[in-house]
Amino acid sequence: MSMCNLSVALLHHPVYNKHRQVVTTAFTNLDIHDIARTARTFGLSRYYLVTPSLEQQQLLQRVVNHWDNGWGATYNPDRREALSIVKVSANLAAAVADLQQESGRKPVTIATGAAERPGSLSFQTLRERLQQSDQQHLLLLGTGWGLTHELFEQADCILEPIRGPGEYNHLPVRSALAIMLDRLVSAPHINAT
Repeated sequence: MSMCNLSVALLHHPVYNKHRQVVTTAFTNLDIHDIARTARTFGLSRYYLVTPSLEQQQLLQRVVNHWDNGWGATYNPDRREALSIVKVSANLAAAVADLQQESGRKPVTIATGAAERPGSLSFQTLRERLQQSDQQHLLLLGTGWGLTHELFEQADCILEPIRGPGEYNHLPVRSALAIMLDRLVSAPHINAT
C-alpha cells in the first residue's frame, strides 16, 4: 500500500479535562492499536503518540516494540505492520520535527475538535488540498476534553467538526479519526451497475 501525505498525532498534552484545566492524560491500549490499524488502513505515513510523561513514553515504546520486533511480531504480523508507523514523541514540536526530517519539509498542522471555529476548512477543501499537494500534513487529535486553545492558534489550519443530526457531539477519538480519514483519503467509491 502506498503512503499518503497525511499523518496523525494523538496528543495527551496539552489537553483539557472537563473543568477546562490543562492536563496530561494517560494513553489507552485501544488508542495505540485501533488508531494504528485505522491509520495504516488509510495509508497514513506516521502515527505519533505525544506525551511529556517519561513513564508513559517508556510504556508506549515497550508496547510498540512488543508488536514490532518482540513475540507479538511473529504472533500477529498484521498488527506488526500497523504498528510500524507508530512513533512516540515527548511533545508536538518533536513530532513535527521528525516528520519534517523524514519528508524534507515542515508539515502543515491541522487542529481538530468538536466545536465550531471560524475559518475552519471543510472536509472537501482539505481533501482537495491533500490531493493537490505532496507536502506532508499532520492531523492533530486531542484526548481528554480536547486540544487547548493555544494549539488551535498555533496550527496552520483547523478542520471543521464532525456533526451528527442532533446537539450531542462527543465522539470517541478512535471513531472520530476513522470518520475523518474516510472523508479525507478514502478511495473513490465505484457504483456497481
